[in-house]
Amino acid sequence: MSNMLKNNMKILLVDDEPFVHKLLARQLANLGFNDVISCERATDALALMESGGGAFGLIFCDLQMPEMDGVEFVRQLVRIQYTGGLVLVSGEDGRILQTAEKLSRAHQLDVLGALHKPVSPEQLRQVLSNHSPREGMTSHAARKIYASDELWRAITGGKLVNYYQPKVDLASGMVSGVETLVRWQHPQDGLVLPDQFIATAEEHGHIDELTRVVLANALRQARIWLDAGLSLHVAVNVSMDNLDSLEFPDFVARAAAKAGVPPSCLVLEVTESRLMKNPLASLDILARLRLKHIGLSIDDFGTGHSSLSQLRDIPFDELKVDRSFVHGASRDPSLRAIFEASLGMARKLDMKTVAEGVEDQEDWDFLRAAGCDTAQGYFIAKPMRAEDIGRWFEAWAERRPDLVQVKA
Repeated sequence: MSNMLKNNMKILLVDDEPFVHKLLARQLANLGFNDVISCERATDALALMESGGGAFGLIFCDLQMPEMDGVEFVRQLVRIQYTGGLVLVSGEDGRILQTAEKLSRAHQLDVLGALHKPVSPEQLRQVLSNHSPREGMTSHAARKIYASDELWRAITGGKLVNYYQPKVDLASGMVSGVETLVRWQHPQDGLVLPDQFIATAEEHGHIDELTRVVLANALRQARIWLDAGLSLHVAVNVSMDNLDSLEFPDFVARAAAKAGVPPSCLVLEVTESRLMKNPLASLDILARLRLKHIGLSIDDFGTGHSSLSQLRDIPFDELKVDRSFVHGASRDPSLRAIFEASLGMARKLDMKTVAEGVEDQEDWDFLRAAGCDTAQGYFIAKPMRAEDIGRWFEAWAERRPDLVQVKA
């Protein structure tokens, strides 16, 4: 964080232990943060914020407090539309702290991290250094709910744009493919991310047309890359709602043929935010897609409605381990156990594995040692427009040798 940010940012400490207040305030002052206010009760902190007593850029919140605990306080922060950073602090069991952190992130709060008491200066410095603005949008845009008809006009009016995030082979570092990630280029709000409109598309029956637009654009781009000598597997996300129409496999095959892209270059990532409406139809569709040599990936495995029976019954050839089980797995025994179990199942089922959410060198080294096949995440590349892929390829070619060399 810059000195200007340190000097200007107002920080709120919410903890019922006066000693913790003094310790954290002193540590923050040593790091250049001097505008710090303390509250021993969450109710007092909430009243201060609602009365306009301070536009806080950062809040440190204890979980175990009288009257209003930290989990309830987080819920109230959502209610008052708090848009600053949040750090959770607790002396409770680490699993409780981890659950509270996941809950806060699910509420779309800007969680910098979770710290276990007693907080060390190094832990504090690390969590503050991790702070970065959210990708491509303001906090206001992050909480905006878009009307169905406005989304439909965007889908049919060419306002959806595809971004692409590279995936690389962990053993060789070679680029194996890209995941297509749709964005909405909104005239007022700028670049809107899919978690703000996919649910609306599903709920109002727009998801089929949205998927068709994204797929067609991705296939056209895949043909451009093939013509340029880049043979990349292009992955496109499909909703469970797309798997309700028995003609879907034929549509996908026709779209690939029209674009001049071999079906084997296409991977459909099945997201599981919703249950199958018609399990028999979905199995029919997925089986026919594989018969057409189109790849199938079970996306965000370990979340949503994924189950072992789906791995047994559906001919997936790729398993994507959700980012929540990847980043930090080298340091967290619980995450590591879940990741290694997922990897083991995939191997026994002869499925390739992709790790999402690779954020740093530690994640990369852990995945290589574990024997994961493919990696994807900000450590490798952020999602980008198609025209930026070429420049990224050049930069990656320079990084790759250092990342795949065998360490003594």
